[in-house]
Amino acid sequence: MIINVKVKPNSGEQKIEESNGGLIVSLKSSPENNKANIELLKLLKKHFGKDIKIIKGKNSRNKVIEVKNAN
Repeated sequence: MIINVKVKPNSGEQKIEESNGGLIVSLKSSPENNKANIELLKLLKKHFGKDIKIIKGKNSRNKVIEVKNAN
């Protein structure tokens, strides 16, 4: 499954919201040193219970995420 995700780093809270067929994810971490991407992957893995991979937008707030079945 492919999902468009808009990331809001430095939000002070973790929150996942649905919006226009995608997700808006608020993160506590800053984007420096890949911290926000790591937090995003952990949060989405917990939310979906499956493996998550960023396939586009690693350095952008707008990302394309692949949700894969855990093996």
